[in-house]
Amino acid sequence: MQGKVAIIGSGFSGLSAACYLAAAGYDVDVYEKNETIGGRARQFETKEGFRFDMGPSWYWMPDVIGDFFRDFDHEVSDFYELTSLNPQFEMVFDKESVCVPAGMQELRQLFEDIEESAGSRFDKFMEAARYKYEVGMKDFVNKPCHSWWEFVSPKIAKSALRLNLLTDFRKYVRQYFTDPKLVALMEFPVIFLGAAPKDIPAMYSLMNYGGYGLGTWYPAGGFVQVVEAMAKVAASMGVRFHVGQAVRRVLLEGSHAIGIQLDEETITCDVVVGSADYQHVESLLPADARNYSMDYWERKTFAPSCLIFYLGFKRKIDGLKHHTLFFENELDGHVHAIYTDKKWPESPLFYACCPSKTDKDVAPEGCENVFLLMPIATGLDDNDEIREQYFNEMIERLERHTGQTGLRDDIIYKKSYCVRDFMQDYNAYQGNAYGLANTLRQTAVWKPAVRNKKVDNLFYTGQLTVPGPGVPPAIISGKIIAQEIIKNKDLRYEKIV
Repeated sequence: MQGKVAIIGSGFSGLSAACYLAAAGYDVDVYEKNETIGGRARQFETKEGFRFDMGPSWYWMPDVIGDFFRDFDHEVSDFYELTSLNPQFEMVFDKESVCVPAGMQELRQLFEDIEESAGSRFDKFMEAARYKYEVGMKDFVNKPCHSWWEFVSPKIAKSALRLNLLTDFRKYVRQYFTDPKLVALMEFPVIFLGAAPKDIPAMYSLMNYGGYGLGTWYPAGGFVQVVEAMAKVAASMGVRFHVGQAVRRVLLEGSHAIGIQLDEETITCDVVVGSADYQHVESLLPADARNYSMDYWERKTFAPSCLIFYLGFKRKIDGLKHHTLFFENELDGHVHAIYTDKKWPESPLFYACCPSKTDKDVAPEGCENVFLLMPIATGLDDNDEIREQYFNEMIERLERHTGQTGLRDDIIYKKSYCVRDFMQDYNAYQGNAYGLANTLRQTAVWKPAVRNKKVDNLFYTGQLTVPGPGVPPAIISGKIIAQEIIKNKDLRYEKIV
């Protein structure tokens, strides 16, 4: 046995780290403050028979998720069934909407139909995006980012110009397309990176390939199936899960973590991995043992929080797709306002997910499972009155788009989730939902470090460190941390006293 590891948090990065460490012979325990594992990807079921994924709903970059399972001699199909969504989603504008087809040729034709010669420019854009995806996902994101020297290689040097690191995404998209609908369509994927397109490096057009090029999928039973599959892999290698167990302190002896303190128990271990929100894990340490001060976190650009409504309808809603984006307002300006205005938006964008269009098991027969998500700034004053104000606006726009009236009267289940819930359930700094934004100054080495600089056996993984926000990056983050621990064979306490 290599040593004993305590992992704080059971989100995707924690599950990933647990699997890779267990496979390398470590004795691994995962401690989760909530009653179910999965972090933001939990699922809950209502007495009416609705099953709601609480967090992720876009299954993109299926190759990354598939690679995780293949690392343990499994295939995704061993655990759950994937359905390719066609259309991938619908985008609603002021006076019309666009359905985004699943096939690349169909997508190309859509672009050509909307803007003359845009089909050929789409080909060029996506070919460049494919190149960035292959370089970025194979050569960039798997690095621990201790130093820029990690990126010094002939291949990366040769790729530098083609990666467009110093061009902002907003300008980059407009080099190819002018029609506002196509611009919005191509800018949308970077919302998952948590910043306005003008603040995101053009390198992240790799997201367009990871989404549109590789397709939008749905795991039967909901996104929680991915969580449960990863947990099965972990458990098969001896990983133990402890739910309802909040970690109150990381225990230190000098510059070494010797264990963790729960409410009623002290756990000793050789290595501690923080998979909960980074700033919260730091708060479990004495101030002089933290990597970063509160001033540091206050200066960072966080990805948005969000207002979510989980809704169960006692009827079907015609005219609603599995994924629908309500983008009647300009995307870049709206997302930019989240970071500059720091107030509730006047004309919000929002997203509707209706998995019951694809999966009959997430809602009772004849009913519809819908959740509405509106991105907002972190740290906002969150109260029930303002939640209801925006609920009414979203329902009105949903009715207008679908041509269905009286939707409020047909709701038999309703639950809201917002800033204060993210803070309470996930110890999320200022209620952030997606971690740190992937701006240029918060990329790679400029992200919070994966290793504590003062405690030699404390590591951090997840959406606030490399490679960044999103399910595939979180899975990769867990692998990075496991590799860092495996490389450092001198972490056992008895070897250094």
